[in-house]
Amino acid sequence: MYFTTPGSTRRLARSLVFLLVPALALVISTPLWASLDKLEQLHDPVQKGLAIAHETERRDAGFGDYVVEAEMILMQNDQVLSEREFFSKVLEISGDGDHSVNVFRSPRDVEGTAILIHSHGLKPDDQWLYLPAIKRVKRISTRSKSGPFVGSEFAYEDISTWQPEKYGYRFLKSDRVDDVDCFLVENTPLYEDSGYSKLHEWVDKTIFRPRRIDYFDRKGDLLKTLRFEDYRQYQGQWWRPGRMIMTNHQTGRVTQLLWKDYQFATGLTEADLAQSKLNRLQ
Repeated sequence: MYFTTPGSTRRLARSLVFLLVPALALVISTPLWASLDKLEQLHDPVQKGLAIAHETERRDAGFGDYVVEAEMILMQNDQVLSEREFFSKVLEISGDGDHSVNVFRSPRDVEGTAILIHSHGLKPDDQWLYLPAIKRVKRISTRSKSGPFVGSEFAYEDISTWQPEKYGYRFLKSDRVDDVDCFLVENTPLYEDSGYSKLHEWVDKTIFRPRRIDYFDRKGDLLKTLRFEDYRQYQGQWWRPGRMIMTNHQTGRVTQLLWKDYQFATGLTEADLAQSKLNRLQ
């Protein structure tokens, strides 16, 4: 999950998947220590970009579920505008996108506000917002996904869990972020009503998690940058960041997300994250 961690139709990308199955099999079926070598041997930029996305997905598959506490800090010109506390629950769904919910605990103006997301591939994500002030559950339109999430620099489409089929991929080059070797991959949204023309993602070559994502608006101009810091490994396998910093280059506003107390294998079920229970997920 990027907390993100973003078209057109998916027919082109799906065709690429079928065309590249033999090449991808070299990557997906190999042990982790050999995956990087296999990826470095790929030369076609589309094939390599897609293979990196699938390897990223493979490395994180099987976590089951987790719960995490978080703090959101809204800033502008190094001044803190607001601080908010919330928790997230994420459930891995076999054969589909993950289910997740974010519930705010403070301050009072957002206390009890909750957003539930059932992520999908190209099919539009299902997103519902619970507003405690009016005790209503509001379905978020797919055309509203580029709007800001509770006044932050994260859009609704940013907080949906990442699914590889949502994008077309092209490897650009090897690069470094904060002295970490990365693949730089261009991701093009293939789902409808995205607020972005493309994303540039730096994928850590060692842990296959994002280190940085640049978001470009519909005109192709740089809009935002999301940085991932303080990664830690949980249960000997799952890597999660301790800090995410989203900077809006066009407004100067910054939103920080601080994550703590990750708990895996908590026993979440689909029933726990059902739309009918959204007003009781406090």
